[in-house]
Amino acid sequence: MKRFTVTATLLFFCTCLAVAQRPTTTAKVQTVIAAEESFNKAVARKGIKDAFLSVADPEGIVFKPELKNITEFYTAIDKQPGTLSWTPKYARISANGDLAFTAGPYVYDSGSKKDDDKVYGDYVSVWRADGEGKLKLLIDLGVQHPESEGAVMTDVKEPDSAKRRAPSKDPFKGKSMLTNYDIAFNQALTKSTLGTYKEFMTPEGRYYFPGYEPITGLDKTMKFLDNEAINIAAENLNAGVSTSMDLAYTYGKARIKKGNIVSNFYYVRIWEIDAKSQWNMLMEVFSAVEK
Repeated sequence: MKRFTVTATLLFFCTCLAVAQRPTTTAKVQTVIAAEESFNKAVARKGIKDAFLSVADPEGIVFKPELKNITEFYTAIDKQPGTLSWTPKYARISANGDLAFTAGPYVYDSGSKKDDDKVYGDYVSVWRADGEGKLKLLIDLGVQHPESEGAVMTDVKEPDSAKRRAPSKDPFKGKSMLTNYDIAFNQALTKSTLGTYKEFMTPEGRYYFPGYEPITGLDKTMKFLDNEAINIAAENLNAGVSTSMDLAYTYGKARIKKGNIVSNFYYVRIWEIDAKSQWNMLMEVFSAVEK
């Protein structure tokens, strides 16, 4: 199973862009960590509803459990009780600073005095810069799982300016390329689940599945998929790419057979470009449609 057609096209596209002069300033990953920490403080100060409304991108989405616009969802609900807190432990930002993500453990406390009323899990937030360069929350989702007993590994890296490409004259071309790449991933899944992940996922990639703590590393991900007898049929819904063409996201619907159980999910994938101008999946998160 090879990515020759998609990769060769993308490589030609990126090589053509590379001849243009690149910007000299590279974004700092601390920018998105600061945005996430500010959001966390806003939740403590304003409450969950008002905090989400204050940071939402106009096109931002959440999965509750269906895909919904962030602003529309939180405008329609009553203020939520309890407290929500989280810690960014995993973060990246594009070289131009217009697309970023963080991930890490979260705790929701309903406010009761019972320990079993606390909900634990890991969140993933995708951020996009608005017209003024301020990061806004574009995608928010997470997986619930039992309380972690071990320490959470920190993985925060600055963007590699050498991978940055000048913006395309066609603003839709990068998105089209990533959409086709995501579709190729989904088509490959119909032939071989393990073969697809081996071909598309970066060795240090992360896999988030409801009920389980995040799985780090391609080998561990493939072992999980094999042990749980997971088969996936997926359909792309949307994609987005940074202007520096080094970080991207895709999302869509998935129907997953796990053993003898078939369930509906949404997926979000984060992609990064490598030194050979090939997209590799850095992270995949599944959100169950069933309540």
